[in-house]
Amino acid sequence: MNPQPQGARIISVCFPDLAMDRWRRITAQQRTLPDDEVPVVLAREGSHGPVVHAMNAEAAQRDVLVGARVVDVQAIHPDLHVEQADTAGDTALLDRLALWARRWCPWTVRDGLDGIALDVSGAAHLFGGEAQMLRDIGTRFKMQGLSTRLAIAPTRGAAQMLARFGGGGVICEAEDVEVALAPLPVAALRIEEDTVRLLQRLGLKTVGRLMEVPRVALMRRFDRLAAEVNPLVLLDRALGRAGDPLNAPEDAQRWMARVRLAEPVIDPVPHLEGLAADLCRQMAKAELGARRLRLTIYRVDGEWRSRDVALASASRDVAHLVRLMGGKLEGIDPGFGFDLLTLEALRVEPLALHQDPLDGRRDAGRDVAALLDRLTAKLGPEKVTWSAWVQSHKPERMEQRVPALVADGQDAPVLLRERPLRLLEPPEEIAVLYAVPEGPPARFRWRRVSYLTTRHEGPERIAPEWWRDRPGTRLRDYYKVEVRDGRRFWLFRQGILGDGRGGDPGWFVQGVFA
Repeated sequence: MNPQPQGARIISVCFPDLAMDRWRRITAQQRTLPDDEVPVVLAREGSHGPVVHAMNAEAAQRDVLVGARVVDVQAIHPDLHVEQADTAGDTALLDRLALWARRWCPWTVRDGLDGIALDVSGAAHLFGGEAQMLRDIGTRFKMQGLSTRLAIAPTRGAAQMLARFGGGGVICEAEDVEVALAPLPVAALRIEEDTVRLLQRLGLKTVGRLMEVPRVALMRRFDRLAAEVNPLVLLDRALGRAGDPLNAPEDAQRWMARVRLAEPVIDPVPHLEGLAADLCRQMAKAELGARRLRLTIYRVDGEWRSRDVALASASRDVAHLVRLMGGKLEGIDPGFGFDLLTLEALRVEPLALHQDPLDGRRDAGRDVAALLDRLTAKLGPEKVTWSAWVQSHKPERMEQRVPALVADGQDAPVLLRERPLRLLEPPEEIAVLYAVPEGPPARFRWRRVSYLTTRHEGPERIAPEWWRDRPGTRLRDYYKVEVRDGRRFWLFRQGILGDGRGGDPGWFVQGVFA
């Protein structure tokens, strides 16, 4: 049985300059690009410092090589312009392009780190034939600022090799695979560099020479290699002698409710409840809840307007969702009316079915989440925050404010010593009368008012954080003091006389006790 399906046609799309093309497109939106005469490279971290990840045409003409150390290239080319590569962003772009390419066929997948593969078996006639289909694919990617090299062949391996080493735009029929692959270098098999060097030492520099060698002799040398890097297995796949299926991932599930109107309307509020109910029914079947929603209205003039809402916790409460969306519709411009509305759950999370207890008690956590949702929708996500605690010696660093919808609230850490109820940020400098070199404060002046100390507790010494503070940062000695009228303050002396880290110590008010 032939492991390769009869009549299979695979298109390989290679993006040889994906990193540079993406960098140009993003950078052009923020600032002016360097001139074409300037060599530009994108750098990534290597084992011995930054190395070249990608380059423009000018850098390639100067014989800059991928993998070379950036410092070595700069020594030869002082005018080199270096930018940081974003390999994760490049991979994410390929994943999006693979899904977008399903406009041509239903089976597409990311192919390595520089391309995508499409199984167009039985689909080429819809675009006027294979040649016209390849032109359409190349043109549409070019419109997005992406250069491509394309090839179509009966197998995935053959299409990969022809797209990257065959000049691009190749249409290979099933009976011509061996002839088309024969002149290509063995590196076209996408094997490891050590294997390429070994084959070249054996005189096997092209795929055609590799085909002529008896299989038994070569199999002894490569029998321990994994199938993904074994040149003989990869050659069999490219020639159709072994199976190489294109396992495309399923489309991401979209949770959306829509309503089409017979006539344009101006107010979307009457339709919100029906949209929310429909969306919640869809999510309930999968035991999911929405964390982020988007309401979109499509106007009759071809324009559209949208509003997004984020939730503190997953929810499919229809009344709650309607209340949140209703508060976001102020200022939305319906134009001359709209005839289509959609409500989409952009982010969902598992949410099991919930039943209220028989005694009628409510879940306090759900009430808090609903309150956070309403406050955030009204005031904005940056206005509704709570505390996040950080491991730090410095009191002013221990607490940070984070948006309530980004992270869950945290309980305050257990403190071994009493801390003031109100903490000043930054600490305020004061004038202090004390016994040198390390005596407690006897009198201090803060905000133009003098205070006489009646009692004190301390000192509590807090050393600098050597992994974060700059060299030369002085230690702190904290005192809890009580003045004549009963008020209590938290003071600290920064530094000690003769510590070699500055002049006279400074005194500061860090907080006020209740």
